[in-house]
This record gives sequence, C-alpha cells and structure tokens, in this order.
Amino acid sequence: MDIIFNYMDEALFAAICLFGFFFAFLISGVPISVGIAVSSILTALFFLPADTAYFVATQKMFAGMDSFTLLAIPFFILSGNLMNKGGIAIRLVNLSKLISGRLPGSLAHTNVIANMLFGSISGSGIAAAAAVGGTMAPLQKKEGYDPAFSAAVNIASAPCGILIPPSGPLILFSLVSGGTSISALFIGGYGPGILMGLSIMIVAYIIASRKNYPIVPTPSCSEAARIVLDALPSLLMVVVVIGGIVAGVFTATEGAAVAAVYSFLLSLVYRMATWRNYLEVLRTTAVMSASILFLIAASGIMSYVMAITSIPDVIAESLMQFDSPIVIFIIMNLCLLLIGTFMDLTPAVLIFTPIFLPIATDLGMHPVHFGLMMIFNLGIGNMTPPVGAVLFVGCSVGGVSIEQVFKPLLPFFFALIIALMMVTYIPAISTGLPRLFGLL
Repeated sequence: MDIIFNYMDEALFAAICLFGFFFAFLISGVPISVGIAVSSILTALFFLPADTAYFVATQKMFAGMDSFTLLAIPFFILSGNLMNKGGIAIRLVNLSKLISGRLPGSLAHTNVIANMLFGSISGSGIAAAAAVGGTMAPLQKKEGYDPAFSAAVNIASAPCGILIPPSGPLILFSLVSGGTSISALFIGGYGPGILMGLSIMIVAYIIASRKNYPIVPTPSCSEAARIVLDALPSLLMVVVVIGGIVAGVFTATEGAAVAAVYSFLLSLVYRMATWRNYLEVLRTTAVMSASILFLIAASGIMSYVMAITSIPDVIAESLMQFDSPIVIFIIMNLCLLLIGTFMDLTPAVLIFTPIFLPIATDLGMHPVHFGLMMIFNLGIGNMTPPVGAVLFVGCSVGGVSIEQVFKPLLPFFFALIIALMMVTYIPAISTGLPRLFGLL
C-alpha cells in the first residue's frame, strides 16, 4: 500500500477505487443501491481496519435513514400513486385544453400543460408521462399528429413535475445538502419548472405551425366552467400543501401526509379507483419507498468514505484551477448531464450533491439555486438513453420505439439546454420567488 501511495495521492486513489468499483458493479447489472454500498465498503477497507469499516458502514446506513424529513418521500409517493389511479389525469387534460386555447398544435401544448399540472400534483415525471401520455396519445393520433412527435412532446415535458412542487427529489436534495430550506426549494422550483414547460411549448409551436397541426375547437362558456370546476379539487391540493408549508402551518413531512389523505379522499369522490387499485397503490408505494430509502442508506456509507478520503476537496481544488466561474459551472453542468444519461436521479443526487455543492457555494451560488440547477440537469437525463425512465415510459404509452422518437426529441433537448443555461446564469429564476416570500 505504501508503494501505491508513493505514486498516487490518497484521495485520487480512493476516488479511483470508489467510482471504479461502483461503475464496474453498474455495468455488470448489480442494483445501484447494492453497488453503492459494496463499492464504498471495499474502498473503506483500504483505509480502515475491517472491523471498523463494517461497524461504521452499518452505523452510517442507519444514520442516513434516521430523519423525520424522509417520511415525506413515501407520503408523496403514495399521494402520486393515488392521483394516478384516481381519475385525475383526464380532468387535468381537459383543463389543459382550455388553457392552450387557439395555439397551433393545441393538443401538443395540452400535453405539456397537463404534464406540468399532473407532475406538480403527483411529484413524479414517470407518473405524468404514463398518465397524461396514455390519455393524449390516442387523441393526437386521431387528429393526425405524428406519433413520434407526440411521444417526444410527452417525454420532454414530463420531467417538469420534478421541479414544480411538491417534489420528492427536492426533499431529497434538502436532506443531502444538510438542511436547505424545503419551503424555499418548493417555491423556487416554480421558476425553472415553468421555464422548462415554456421552452418545450415554443419548440412545439414552431413544429406544429410548419406541419399545420389542427387547433382544438373553443368550448362554450358553460363547458369551460364545467371543466374548471371539475379540475379545481385536484388543483386545490397544491394550494393546500404548498400554502401550508410556506405559511408554516405544517412541515414538509406533515404536508406530504396531508397530500396523501387529500388524494385518497379525492379518489373516493371521483369514484375512479377500486379496492384492488388501492391495494396495488399500497404495494407500489412500499416497493418504491423501500428502494429509495435503501439508496439513501447506502449513500450514507459513500458520503462517509468520500469525507475521510477528502475526495470532494480534491475535486474542488481541481475545478478551482479554472479562474472563471462561468467555465466551472459549464463543466459542472456537462458532468451532471453526462451523469444523468446513465444514472437515475435519486442516486445521482445522493452521490454528487456532496461533491458539487461546496464548490458552487464557494463560488457564491445559493444552495437553493444549485439544487434547482442540479435537478433540472438530472431531469433532462430522465429523457435520454440508456437509462432514461421517462423515455422508456413515454415510448411505451406512445406506441413508438426509441429509434423513432430520437430525432423528434432533439429540438426539445436543445431547447432544454438553453433553458438550463438560463437557470444556471440567471439566479433570479430560482431565487426570485423565495426572496419575495421572505424564505431566503
């Protein structure tokens, strides 16, 4: 070991071991959470006695999950699953048709707006892609839309839901970052989330105008009133939950529980779900929650190993060699975009927040600003192969292959990159609303 360290700095050797083991497990098909835990323990064995390494690993796994804030994640997952089964999507689609008005390619804009609304309620891009995309695909096909274009619009806009609150990834970032205000993250998420949706709508408008896609007929005043009243109970959940959190009536965790109860009562009112659906919702919620919580537990070991080997400090020193913050943020964005193409959002937040956040704060970026930039980045990764969950779900419900949707998706991808640069270099997009509400 002494010979090795004569040629290699300890932190660099630790980074090579840690990420080398991790990517080897990832390529071999080992579950990400297991890969994180085992690669961290193997790396720790180079620096600690075996009994100490195993004891600390166990301790860090339990400490990583010992948080009241984490209870918000299963509650929001339960709420989203209940919304998905409770007949919410069709009501939001009808409202979105009303909002999109007389724009060329009205159904494409309807898809984007519906994904923003449903995503803000369910907190899941995958749920939005499945529920809204499954509703919109047949309607768009009937009106003569290219199925690949329809699927691309759905895939590109579904990640809006992870930025517009309530959002599980933002809660996760708050936890990993050491307690960044969830209220500030939630309110701040509206700016980047709406910008993401608008950038997709601009591209959809240009393409729809060129292809002369039809415009949805304008409903009568009575129909419009009925549509708004029908969707209002669903939208009120966001008002109740976000309003309650921001006003200090309840915490984010308590707000998540309120959202779950509200979603359940709403599904009973709409009478769209059966008891078999409710059992399936509970099963799905338990599996998803267990998966995320085990990831969090495993990342506790990795964070400890990175801390004792000073990996974040070495990366920070390497990046700080560049004099320009503009260049450093471009490098960070490129890294996160690359990471998002082969790693799911949850493990990426857990692994790379401790690495990049100190660098960003040293350069004067507020943690809320960095968190929203990071989630925006990784949201784009959800729509890119090889592991983009939203991409696969969107192709499935749209009835197209990845090869067919890849070309129509490119204009939306470039528009989102421009929007990402705006979020990165215009702090007010992320921090303006939280400052207005006195949260920063």
